[in-house]
Amino acid sequence: MAPIDVKDITALIQLFEESSWKELDFEMDGTHIFLSTDAAARPRLGATSSQPATQLDLDTKHPEKSELVSTADPYKKATIDEVPEGMVAVRARNLGTFYRSPKPGAPPYIQLDQTVGEDTEMCLIEVMKLFTALRAGTRGVVRQICVEDGDMIQGDQILFLLEPTE
Repeated sequence: MAPIDVKDITALIQLFEESSWKELDFEMDGTHIFLSTDAAARPRLGATSSQPATQLDLDTKHPEKSELVSTADPYKKATIDEVPEGMVAVRARNLGTFYRSPKPGAPPYIQLDQTVGEDTEMCLIEVMKLFTALRAGTRGVVRQICVEDGDMIQGDQILFLLEPTE
């Protein structure tokens, strides 16, 4: 069987996002993909893998020994769950890695207190080397950037808070 490639993974993620599924745990040719709508959910480790090096190495009794994922929430920064009154949230469309600038060393797309339009690119979200620009979708002033550059984010997570303008 041919190895799984980026297009297959992207299609799988898109299928998951468009479905009513709550969780997907998929393994093929040593590649393990776990998707969930619950940020606290964790993959079932060691269920079918014959290649443990590709699995997450969790040691819940000794978290300091966990190599790839700690027992703490991987979204280490406190997330904002509710939008404050008078603000508009710009949310992630999918899970991935959050980047504030188009490439390392380049200035960020936006800054605090910057006025943005509906089509203003706010950030990039990367999934398996596929980069997608996220646009503001509304006009406003950036009042809060809720995640750090390089953070792992989940679909529908609040990334920015805007104060709407006319």
